[in-house]
Amino acid sequence: MANVSHRGDMTTHPDVSEMRARYARMLGGRDVALVDGPVFLLGLYCAASPWILHYTTSQPALATHNLIVGIAIGLLALGFTTAPERMYGLSWAMCAMGVWMIIAPWIVGSSPDTGVIINNIVIGALAIVLSLMCAGTAAKSVPKP
Repeated sequence: MANVSHRGDMTTHPDVSEMRARYARMLGGRDVALVDGPVFLLGLYCAASPWILHYTTSQPALATHNLIVGIAIGLLALGFTTAPERMYGLSWAMCAMGVWMIIAPWIVGSSPDTGVIINNIVIGALAIVLSLMCAGTAAKSVPKP
């Protein structure tokens, strides 16, 4: 049986190069760690915006819609944080959700007022910008063969 106990310097470990490469791969997808927080806050605001702007009674369908989309954006942010190398591919889905948020007041809502329209346009635009940042970084960090 081989002696596998290494109590001294790690540089003498037989697998040190493989361990370094694995560690570098694990940390490689964290280039957009600063985007995870804003994405989560955007989802939180999207979910709470009908109550913040007080349009739950005038636009009940849009209030429910924003709650569901906000929860989905928040869950994507949690996924970006916990498994970035797997989840940043879904940043394109968040881009589609941003486009949907921009057009949703006219499709889901009924005669939305200016405040509701501007709110959804801002949420949608921020979702598109943040998702493009995530997608760009994910594409940049893909290892080249």
